[in-house]
Amino acid sequence: MAATDPATPLLDQDGVRLTVDGATATVTLTNPAKRNAQSPALWRSLAEAGRLLPGSVRIAVIRGEGKSFSAGLDRQAFTPEGFEGEPSFVDMGKGPAEEMDAIIASYQEAFTWWRRSDLITIAAVQGHAIGAGFQLALACDLRVVAEDVQFAMRETSLGLVPDLTGTQPLVHLVGYARALEICATGRFVHAEEAERSGLANLVVPAEQLDAAVADLAAALLAAPRDAVVETKALLQGAVGRGLDEQRAAERAAQGRRLRDLVGQGD
Repeated sequence: MAATDPATPLLDQDGVRLTVDGATATVTLTNPAKRNAQSPALWRSLAEAGRLLPGSVRIAVIRGEGKSFSAGLDRQAFTPEGFEGEPSFVDMGKGPAEEMDAIIASYQEAFTWWRRSDLITIAAVQGHAIGAGFQLALACDLRVVAEDVQFAMRETSLGLVPDLTGTQPLVHLVGYARALEICATGRFVHAEEAERSGLANLVVPAEQLDAAVADLAAALLAAPRDAVVETKALLQGAVGRGLDEQRAAERAAQGRRLRDLVGQGD
């Protein structure tokens, strides 16, 4: 059976399963008994999933089995011993700053590859998406959520900060004041507010979540890949550029597309 057959996972370890069906990859969190709670081992597997994607993949979907997308960091992390074989919070807090920085940077790799310009990434979110779960959804380009979704950033209430790359997209999506209020209070953001504030692109009944994501993926695949890649790169860079810089970036991107369309591309 071919490795890209959707029935054959390219990865299935530490609560993460990666399958590929044509141009669409699906990364599934597979520990519903613990509401897909996250751990360093899971983060390493998520990062590995990104490295294993075939070049033919254009859409990457992250989803969670069971009633919750992800309830955040596994509570074992908050015990003195932490996870077996992993540095505990106590170890990190007492260790050298450079070592702590390197450890957190390695964790962030699980959340970074979803922003690649050659992919459109979609989070299919139901039930709880708390802390690390919220940040995993925020790592994606688009979020399709079920009507029962409950987003929350709980790190501040634990004396910590969101450090898994979620702060920047949250501010971009909802604005600084709303982002600060969500993070500092740790309150839940439900489906109606998520859609109204821009956190969710689409809200559907829970039983329609997979079908809605499949429909969105099909619509995204309808356009030529290179045009989508160039457009995503333009939009990703727009916030950090001035108008003249963005105009120049648009001209350069369009030049590449036109040369490609007439057979004069690199």
